[in-house]
Amino acid sequence: MTTLLNETERQALTKSLPHWTLAEGRDAICRKLDFDDFSQAFAFMTRVAMLAEQMNHHPEWFNCYRRVEITLATHDAGGLTQKDHALAQAIEGLLV
Repeated sequence: MTTLLNETERQALTKSLPHWTLAEGRDAICRKLDFDDFSQAFAFMTRVAMLAEQMNHHPEWFNCYRRVEITLATHDAGGLTQKDHALAQAIEGLLV
């Protein structure tokens, strides 16, 4: 089983991922993105889906037209783990 991040690891996570915020009311991180149109948003979600499959760690997300909201938490651990940090960093790599 994956272990939850300790306080030092959480601080490192928020420093290394400045566009991600701690989710309100739960042990998770989230990011909101706006694209030029639905096609760009959906293409991004497809790239994230393929990445998530490779990493065997899947996001919670919401899409409405050009907006995508992603929430990451490791459900079987009950909160934030290194898996979430790694997936968030990989997602950021798709955006450069």
